[in-house]
Amino acid sequence: MGGALPTSTTTMTLMVVIPTYNERENIAVLVDEVLVLGDAVRVLIVDDASPDGTGEIADDLARQHPGRVDVLHRAGKEGLGRAYVAGFQHALGFGTTHIAQMDADHSHRPEDLRAMMQVAVQSGVDLVLGSRYIEGGETIGWPWHRRLISRIGGGYAGLILGVPIRDLTGGFKLWKSDTLRDIDLPTIHADGYGFQIETTYRALRRQHSVAQVPIVFHDRVAGASKLSRRVVVEAAMMVWPLRLRQLFGRPW
Repeated sequence: MGGALPTSTTTMTLMVVIPTYNERENIAVLVDEVLVLGDAVRVLIVDDASPDGTGEIADDLARQHPGRVDVLHRAGKEGLGRAYVAGFQHALGFGTTHIAQMDADHSHRPEDLRAMMQVAVQSGVDLVLGSRYIEGGETIGWPWHRRLISRIGGGYAGLILGVPIRDLTGGFKLWKSDTLRDIDLPTIHADGYGFQIETTYRALRRQHSVAQVPIVFHDRVAGASKLSRRVVVEAAMMVWPLRLRQLFGRPW
């Protein structure tokens, strides 16, 4: 049974979208931790036909928490970006005021989501970004070279695109539902880091307000990382078309 939300977040209803692929070791514990944030918080698990049985565990969670956990089953693995687009579009049908996105592997802490919820309500901003790279943020468990690649990648994207966001590649976000509707989800085709960059950039280009909240990012607790070289290269390349689109005044 979820507890009451803090007074500052009682005007918020929230759907938390969690994509999964082979996360059977993580998903049940994470869902329980998210639901504790309050009765107005729901979870949507988007499973890409995980061969390890994650989808079946998700269905069990939905039966255990009727009205609070929902599952979207997809036919196969098509990448994180496609999973989020499908999940966001599905989540928009539930009518919540806000939609959050977070990793299934415990890299993102539910306690940080609570802080993001409070900022969203108190400030009224359209998008709250969980940032590893502002004061108070931290990354735990990554080797030095991976931290360096992440910092350089985010700084590079921010420099090319001309935006004051310290953690453009981060995937821990809390959106107003109307903001997600406004960024034209069906036309987003980037994956991984590129997806995170493009969605935030579209929100900024459409003049939506953004707040950054420090988070502590932990390397995954269990299971294998889904990060690939292709995802990193795609993110590095896709910032240029975004910048050119801006320079030539193309609509979003």
